[in-house]
Amino acid sequence: MNKTIKAYIYRGEKYYIGECVEISVVTQGKTVDETISNLREAISLHLEGENLEELGLSPEPNLLIIMEEPISVA
Repeated sequence: MNKTIKAYIYRGEKYYIGECVEISVVTQGKTVDETISNLREAISLHLEGENLEELGLSPEPNLLIIMEEPISVA
């Protein structure tokens, strides 16, 4: 049983994009904080009414966020 849902946050053209690969949830926000908030809400709505055990998730899964940020190499 998986206790963690993994999400990636990266910069899009105008906004930050938050994406969960395991449960096919994608959202965006103007800031990282807004993106995280939107991601939590989108995941909650996506899982609402679902049997988490059937999805291989624990009853109260954690969210692990991996931030992708470009590096400037001079």
